[in-house]
Amino acid sequence: MDDAVEWLQDRPFYEGQVAEHRRLPAREPDFRDVELAPRMADALAKDGIDRLYRHQTDAIEAVRDGDDVVLATETASGKSLAYTVPAFEAAMDHGGRTLYIGPQNALIADQAESLSDLAAGLGFGSRVSVDSYTGRLSRSEKRAVRDREPTVLLSNPDMLHYALLPYAGRLWEWFFASLEYVVIDEVHSYRGVFGSQVALTMRRLARTCERFGSSPQFVCCSATINNPVEHVATVTGRDPDGIALVDEDASGRGPRDWVLWNPPEYDDDWAERGSGRRKSSHTETKRLFCDLVTAGAQTLAFTRARQTAEQYATDSASDLRERGERDLASKVGAYQAALSDDRRREIEADLHAGDLRGVWTTSALELGVDVGGLDAVLLDGYPGTRMSAHQRAGRAGRGDDPALVVMVGGEDQLDQYLMTHTTDFFEAPPEDAICDPENDQLLPRHVACAADEYWLSPADERLFGDSFPGVVGSLTDAGTLDRRETAQGLRWVHAGPSSPQQSVNLRTAEEREVSLLDKSSGETIATLGFADALRDAHPGAIYHQQGRTYEVVDLDLDRNVAELQQSWADYYTRVLSEKDVVVNADLAEHDLSARPDVPVRFADVTVTEQITGFVRKDAATGDSLGESALDLPETTLRTKALYFPVPADIEGEMRAIGGWTAAVDGGSAGESSDNGDETPPGGEHAFNGGIHAAEHGLISLFPFHLLCDRADIGGISTPYHSHTDGPAVFVYDGYPGGVGLTRRGHERIEELMERTARLIAGCDCEGGCPACVQSPHCGNANEPLAKGAAVHLLESLTGIDATE
Repeated sequence: MDDAVEWLQDRPFYEGQVAEHRRLPAREPDFRDVELAPRMADALAKDGIDRLYRHQTDAIEAVRDGDDVVLATETASGKSLAYTVPAFEAAMDHGGRTLYIGPQNALIADQAESLSDLAAGLGFGSRVSVDSYTGRLSRSEKRAVRDREPTVLLSNPDMLHYALLPYAGRLWEWFFASLEYVVIDEVHSYRGVFGSQVALTMRRLARTCERFGSSPQFVCCSATINNPVEHVATVTGRDPDGIALVDEDASGRGPRDWVLWNPPEYDDDWAERGSGRRKSSHTETKRLFCDLVTAGAQTLAFTRARQTAEQYATDSASDLRERGERDLASKVGAYQAALSDDRRREIEADLHAGDLRGVWTTSALELGVDVGGLDAVLLDGYPGTRMSAHQRAGRAGRGDDPALVVMVGGEDQLDQYLMTHTTDFFEAPPEDAICDPENDQLLPRHVACAADEYWLSPADERLFGDSFPGVVGSLTDAGTLDRRETAQGLRWVHAGPSSPQQSVNLRTAEEREVSLLDKSSGETIATLGFADALRDAHPGAIYHQQGRTYEVVDLDLDRNVAELQQSWADYYTRVLSEKDVVVNADLAEHDLSARPDVPVRFADVTVTEQITGFVRKDAATGDSLGESALDLPETTLRTKALYFPVPADIEGEMRAIGGWTAAVDGGSAGESSDNGDETPPGGEHAFNGGIHAAEHGLISLFPFHLLCDRADIGGISTPYHSHTDGPAVFVYDGYPGGVGLTRRGHERIEELMERTARLIAGCDCEGGCPACVQSPHCGNANEPLAKGAAVHLLESLTGIDATE
């Protein structure tokens, strides 16, 4: 890999695709001595660990000093020792216990194995015992774990919510009474709805520990994010002043070459010229994968979907056989979360041993599962966040050998923004992780769960926030809680049906779900929240699941069931919708530096959406194949939003600029509208298209600043809104109550606007394309869109020149 770029440019399919190349220099390890118990030192020595990195010892000493700790360093930097050493020391000394929380069962299994091996190395009578407690265990296996009373228990947030907290007094008092450490691994993954629900579960954990007289410290491990202390404080409910941050990675590594590879634009079809459309990142990545494996580099390629990983592994093996590399073809595989535990462990072992030379994977291998260091990592498309990109890149690197990371750009806005603004990829601050335990849709559910676990008192306001008294009052009025006067003071107990935890799914905010049934087998292939089902499982929708294509033939909302039949459709579907937004209350206001007369507000809003129909699009070209009407119920979403008015002077300038609206299929300027008339420049089309394009661009760049997906954000742009008495652009959280995304977006709105202006201005297309202003989630079929007017709007609001 020493001549990585020259080697890449020598590929027969290379057409000038290297958008950026950076070499990160090698880093020498920095060790620091720390006093360890003799048993602990001996056990680590058996594993080949004679000295600890400085970040490991800093974290261990912070824990010993009584601090909560967040350790935010690179993949494979040995973060687990930061909690293993204190946990094992407490167990050996006095039987102190540790609860480890991991987001995925595969990670829990990996940690359970490594911790068990280390515990065995401590020798007989150490008092350290390790067990995992997940939903995959049978009832008898769970009982056996409880009977063994381990000192280190590994589980996930769901089991804490469903199985530990509700039965704390009957089955788990032995555990919670002696709990000294709570480890939250991959804490950056607890964001959005899931993170908000986990944060509320942690507050219930705090109540349970207090009940049994324990006060555990928190040790959290994170990828590199912009706000590790703030985020850990939000998730755990702990005082941020008591959280020690360890974020300087002292582990060693060899030099790492980063290459940003942008597929070429289509140039063999005159209709595609100027469209901004690019050749598939998948094709480019598969070619590079086969070249690297053939060159002897052990390679890991990340892609987005499980079935895609399986398909690309098959295709790569086939390509290698066509090259005459039959032996290498047999050493290519796929790794994804749907595989059995045994199969995943086998692949992990083969990767570690070097027996597998190439693997296609999903985010399942982004987390801390140990597969050793590899020669090269390929990213098939930007993974959505720079945090994930660097986590995945961390899989490359064996000892002090050089490593190669190639990120192949996809077609959407954020991919292409980073391919043309490469400095932002490498040097901009990392994303913020955001969750909101004060979400007014989720908080009442967890207060009810807490009351079921142990009576509530006014003192619980310190855990659940200022909204707690009002929530308790509402739940009492609804009959969910029963108010009681006791000798100890006012108390509330759960009065509703038993086990309210069973009605709360930590991974979704939806209470109503729709089952998707395969009509031929009668099996449930997936479940969707109600609003998602209207969008993705309406009659006539094409739905993809586990590599199969289905058509929805019926949606029965009385039974909450959609029936699907397998299909060979060579088209996809997109819904058409009408939206309206009502501002319930303005919560905060921020004036723009360049336009102090333009307030950007943060507000509580209600979004109403009516899906009116859907369009069929050719899978190969994106051309419209016709529209169909739908008769579906209206949905309402009470959430949070940021919004801003468009001043009259800027509106007039946008109308005067002119510019064509973008066609639905991303065609170039001057195409005809559906009624056969040529769309005129300027005027209403330019203005409406400009605010619409700006809205799309702002949404597309939210994931640059925050750990989220573009689909987590919605938007509405309107030429007139009654609340502003004029045109306005709204961007809202796509979840009930909001999960903090637009709150943080409101705080960083000027930076967001500036980057959006540069994104749109820097795209080479003429009329708008997926790389700048088109959105796959648009309910108006991406009509109208006007790039020039959008850039002028954002430049006027920020005072920048987007072309500089």
